[in-house]
Amino acid sequence: MDLSDKRVVVTGGAGLVGSHLARRLREDNDVVVADDLSKGTRERVPDGVEFVRADMTDPADVADSITADVDLVFHLAAYTDTNYAEPRKLFEENTEMTYNVLERMTEVGVSNLAFTSSSTVYGEAPRPTPEDYAPLEPISVYGASKLADEGLLSTYAHSKDFTVWCFRFANIVGPHQRGNVVPDFIEKLLDDPDTLEILGDGRQEKSYLHVTECVDAICHVVEHADRAMNTYNLGTRTTTSVTRIADIVADVMGLDPAYEYTGGDRGWEGDVPRMRLSVEKLSGLGWDADSSSDDAVRRAAEELYAELRTEYESPDS
Repeated sequence: MDLSDKRVVVTGGAGLVGSHLARRLREDNDVVVADDLSKGTRERVPDGVEFVRADMTDPADVADSITADVDLVFHLAAYTDTNYAEPRKLFEENTEMTYNVLERMTEVGVSNLAFTSSSTVYGEAPRPTPEDYAPLEPISVYGASKLADEGLLSTYAHSKDFTVWCFRFANIVGPHQRGNVVPDFIEKLLDDPDTLEILGDGRQEKSYLHVTECVDAICHVVEHADRAMNTYNLGTRTTTSVTRIADIVADVMGLDPAYEYTGGDRGWEGDVPRMRLSVEKLSGLGWDADSSSDDAVRRAAEELYAELRTEYESPDS
């Protein structure tokens, strides 16, 4: 699908990936961001983009956001914390949002949908994990909610003549992010530069992709894949351990803290200790990441340290 001269809706467009995606799309398209600002901020919505404050669990808000003149919906709105404190709410509302979006699209005759899923749908799978790996056995409620969403999308793609692009993300990192290992380490070291607590044993090892490359990959797949259901892993061929992330963050901050590990082979219930996605399908479509996993972590650490240091130094912080 050509991503130019289109009217595009980005749900969750005030978040990390959504705001960068909206900024990329606005160059050649009419873009609407729909977000309830429960996690993102209004300031992150790019200039030149229409903003609708909308809760995707509310059908009326969804109707205000998705109208008959829309060509494509990027559905990113979701609870994204794998260890969210209210797992039932996460599961029910994530799937409710997706169902509401699909029902509204059907109602107004919009049939192109891009969706951000997650590597967590695979559970603890052999590495590198290809898109056709089965059975999919997630070990977190978040992963289960994304798998349920994928089931809905598959149904609409094969039964209701939708075109769906489904992206299974590695760990996406970048500026303004919170609640991820990189900003978490920075905040801990700003509080105590001598000691850093690391969840688990530090050997957890995953693939990290910078948000700008993530958005580039999303757009490439939408423009070049044209099956009814297009499922692609987005990530790098490399991985970074949690201890290595600590090393990178400490280096960026000019510190040499002592590490204190909480123990165990995972950071929290439902954490997949090791993940590396196969990106051969994505490469075959003509896209590869320019940066390694370590490079993505370092770039994000530099961006986030500049932000968080300013916040900590502010007299109002």
